[in-house]
Amino acid sequence: MAAAVATTQVPIAFQGITEEPPQTRTRRDVLTNINYYKDPGDGSLPMPIVIADNTVKNERPHIPQQTIIHDVTGEEDKYTLDSHGFQFLRHESATKSLQDFQDEERVKAEYYPESIQLLKEVTGASRIFLFDHKTRCGPSNWHKLGKGNRSSRGPLFRAHVDQSYAGAELVLRRWFPDEAEELLRRRYQIINLWRPIRPILKDPFSVADGSSIPDEDLVAASIIYPADRDETWTILPRPTHRWYYKHAQQPDDVLLIKCFDSDEGVPARRAPHSAFEDVEYADREPRESIETRALVFYD
Repeated sequence: MAAAVATTQVPIAFQGITEEPPQTRTRRDVLTNINYYKDPGDGSLPMPIVIADNTVKNERPHIPQQTIIHDVTGEEDKYTLDSHGFQFLRHESATKSLQDFQDEERVKAEYYPESIQLLKEVTGASRIFLFDHKTRCGPSNWHKLGKGNRSSRGPLFRAHVDQSYAGAELVLRRWFPDEAEELLRRRYQIINLWRPIRPILKDPFSVADGSSIPDEDLVAASIIYPADRDETWTILPRPTHRWYYKHAQQPDDVLLIKCFDSDEGVPARRAPHSAFEDVEYADREPRESIETRALVFYD
């Protein structure tokens, strides 16, 4: 069960790639559940997620923990990739509609270069490589739809990070097998660029302050494909984790999420994330969003 626990009127004025139009929005913290990994306590590895025949099978046990998700509205500048593992920006895309974002070739031809340029401007990286994207517009219960559910992909209601530390290296070696040894000697990151396709009210997207989640709360977990595998982090519960979102997030409210950073000295090397339920908007239409996933390299 979820409920709003605080609302505050605040002016919007944060720095980004474009300016926020002058207006006032409501800051709205939400009391809800975050689904964490339920450790059986017997030392066994988490049950892998299996993806085959356009079907995602995820039967990994989870446990809900009541959590306040804090609204960043009006305070976006407080959160950066290095300090918290995430960062909000203002950026207008030339690609607008769900139909356009479902056109794979158009996304790669038009949205990928746009995303690369934005990431370069924000990070100062010397090289950006987009290796994947996900468009989500399916129902909240898409995991339970059975065979073919991958085509109806919707929000994911489980705290996770897309790559574990070892999983990030798997991604790098997969895409750059000939350069991997050299690239591993320099700083690199994996950063997701997450954008609403239309304003988000139902099933908002939340992200955790990476500095509030110690490594001991991370559990490596596999995703198995017919001819390959990935390794992610699933997350153990702890009441001191700090979670954030942006209420009524708009298509120009871009969220950068750091999934991995090879620099062990930064406060936040990764930022767990999850969709959550806000019961006030549970009867709205399914959420529409797109995220691109990028390898980010530095000289």
